[in-house]
Amino acid sequence: MKFGTCNEYFEGWQIEDVFNYAADIGYEGVEIAPFTLADSVDDIPAARRHQIRAAAESAGVDIIGLHWLLIKPEGLYTNHVDDEIRNRTRDYFQSLVRFCGDLGGKVMIIGSPKQRNVMDGWDYDETWERTKGVFADCLELAAENDVTLCIEPLSGEQTNFIRTAEEARRMVTEIDHPNFQTMVDVCSGSTEQIPVHQLLRDSGPHLHHVHVNDANLRGPGFGDTDFVSVLRALREVGYERYVSVEVFDFKPDPRSIAAASLAYLRGILAAL
Repeated sequence: MKFGTCNEYFEGWQIEDVFNYAADIGYEGVEIAPFTLADSVDDIPAARRHQIRAAAESAGVDIIGLHWLLIKPEGLYTNHVDDEIRNRTRDYFQSLVRFCGDLGGKVMIIGSPKQRNVMDGWDYDETWERTKGVFADCLELAAENDVTLCIEPLSGEQTNFIRTAEEARRMVTEIDHPNFQTMVDVCSGSTEQIPVHQLLRDSGPHLHHVHVNDANLRGPGFGDTDFVSVLRALREVGYERYVSVEVFDFKPDPRSIAAASLAYLRGILAAL
């Protein structure tokens, strides 16, 4: 497995500086939240995309892919009953796929809980089918760009739609496309009745990405979450993709979070 870090907790940093710092302390990749670069990726010209990709290559890190996809621009909603809103969201997803491909990224993590909730009065099954339709419309383009969309189960505190790894796997099975898979977020997974290490095992061949974060919203090693069992499970299933540090509590500072999280994870791995 390889270790990466997400960039959004490096608040105010240029993306080139994130690449360089991540490389300096031993990360192999950086995962990008598009809203940290622009309100819309449609506003990022080809020349700037080339600069970002070249900067990562120069630093010696991979651009893993994208997450926090729909915070900006405003008004996007994956499964809205309004066709215009939903189609605009689908079109922006396709823009994100192109952007991810231009950067050399390989995964797009579909979280965005506030842009997928089932609103009052909506039928759950109909919402499910609308969601599948939006993603299915993006998969030919995803394949052309060598990008895999990963549906992320999130805790009930964040969303009322796709809250368990089992639900995420069901959507993967129903869409049935090699460029649509799932992932596990340790913090959200910690809210399930099934232990995180078992969620990882249950994901089987559909496990395409992992976010590591403590149940207290901080980085690995900054709380009590059992990351030994998490990394042991990943090793036992032969997971060879990225494990990305993602945090929601940005204290004490980005350098400390990134360095201490990586040292903690590598220490566990070395001892297994």
